[in-house]
Amino acid sequence: MDEARNDQLYELEIALQEIHRASEEQGDAMPPWLVDRTLRNILIDVTGNTHRSEFCIDKLYSPEGPTGRLGLLELRAFEMPPHARMSIAQKLLMRALVARFWRQPYRAPATRWGTQLHDRFMLPAWVQADFADVMRDMREAGFAFDDAWFAPHFEFRFPFVGDVQLLGMQLELRNALEPWHVMGEESAGGATARYVDSSLERLQLRVTGFNDSRYALTCNGQALPLQPLGTEGEYACGVRFKAWNPWSALHPTIQPHGPLVFDVFDTWNGRSVGGCRYHVAHPGGRSYDSFPINAYEAESRRLARFAPMGHTAGRAAAPPAALALPGSREFPCTLDLRRTTAVRMRQ
Repeated sequence: MDEARNDQLYELEIALQEIHRASEEQGDAMPPWLVDRTLRNILIDVTGNTHRSEFCIDKLYSPEGPTGRLGLLELRAFEMPPHARMSIAQKLLMRALVARFWRQPYRAPATRWGTQLHDRFMLPAWVQADFADVMRDMREAGFAFDDAWFAPHFEFRFPFVGDVQLLGMQLELRNALEPWHVMGEESAGGATARYVDSSLERLQLRVTGFNDSRYALTCNGQALPLQPLGTEGEYACGVRFKAWNPWSALHPTIQPHGPLVFDVFDTWNGRSVGGCRYHVAHPGGRSYDSFPINAYEAESRRLARFAPMGHTAGRAAAPPAALALPGSREFPCTLDLRRTTAVRMRQ
């Protein structure tokens, strides 16, 4: 609900306040349809659709008819995992959360994450840290959860791309989340259609053993906005880039940025001492005719697009500070290569 209108959380707090007040005043006599009437227009997406919200209460207890009074709460943010055991782990967590909140309701105030939802929480490092915080809270509440139970979920959602070790440092690339924009209405075959901008992709770069006083990490010559992860020498950030050029997309004048060249830049000697390359498609130009038959073939296709070599050779000037780029205040954890392209075009 915090991805819809800007004042949605403000309205949600008022709605929850009214539900709590009615519960305290009326107790068991509170009409069950009050929850539906109070939250129906809050639990929606940006277009007002209740079916695309993370919590859908259409079939919980609606006073409009018997089909809406089934006592069902639909959690539409979940996707079907590729294995039954992964699905069981998800269901176990949801059952435990219901039991925990039934015993002790959660009354903490809502957090205004703002643009952080599409910045740090698109990256696996912060998603996993946030989930580990939930696991600690559940263990303190008496539910013996183990973080390792959900390791397959993170490996499935944030696939490993490749890593390289250099001068005591380790650079790791993983796929990150990227929400695609819904485009405006267009005429298609005599009907009206709304496409999504599927040209954008996002990667996370994580580095350990990094000496920030001497080195800088760059992507296509632009300094990466590394963010500390709480351990000495460990940083992470995201790289948002245009992977391909569909016929209908945002910013049609910006060309694809692949391949991405990551460099470990030595600011003392003015040169790159190593790095890696990431290709959006097969670097040899191979076009696959079918979907991968299993996870092993999908992994091999990802690994074929990564090369632990190919850094920028020769001496070069120090890269510009990443935080000096326009727009970094909204997304301080992510380097958007489309912004750098726009700067070069204006110059």
